[in-house]
Amino acid sequence: MYLPPQFASSDPALAHALMREHPLASLISNDDDGLPYVTHLPLHLVAEGGAGGDAEGGPRLLGHCARANPHWRYLQQRPRAVVTFMGPQAYLSPAVYPDLARVPTWNYLAVHATVQARLLDEAEAKDALLKHLIADHEPAYADQWHGLDADWRQGMLRGIVAFELSVEALQCKLKLNQHRPESHAAMLQAYRSADNDGARGLADWMQRLGLVPQEGV
Repeated sequence: MYLPPQFASSDPALAHALMREHPLASLISNDDDGLPYVTHLPLHLVAEGGAGGDAEGGPRLLGHCARANPHWRYLQQRPRAVVTFMGPQAYLSPAVYPDLARVPTWNYLAVHATVQARLLDEAEAKDALLKHLIADHEPAYADQWHGLDADWRQGMLRGIVAFELSVEALQCKLKLNQHRPESHAAMLQAYRSADNDGARGLADWMQRLGLVPQEGV
């Protein structure tokens, strides 16, 4: 992606935080016609090894798709793919500036990962992957899942194809007007008072990145 230096982050902890807090990703591969094929799906990050490491030591993303979805076949044929995560995003009015010769913009946080895919089609591997996703999103559901009829659960597992995506490279873009410090105080106020979660999320990240003082400090 286009990554001006003022918006580029090389801190893997920030990229990992975005990936965990906004786990619904876009998995992008080429289909048999050479066109991008996109599946939107939640992914679980296993971060040991550090960001951007090799396939064995770097972070991994775990997920699955329906067996009826041809995406797993594209991953099987062409294992290299791209995964994108979108964090908070919101419009920014030029009213945050102290002068009038300004234009609107859109602020957002995003992570792009270049990955190498490996299919996991064994029942035990798929069940282990589901444990991660359940723990991420509804831990209490684990007992219900494992209390279901074993044959029914096996049928559900046969209906999905799981995969491990080894991260080869990460790009993290934090577009928060870092290069326009004269806007930061009014920008924080505008985002804090907005009626949408994206704007309020950006306000939190402004403090997280030290662009504005922590509230109450």
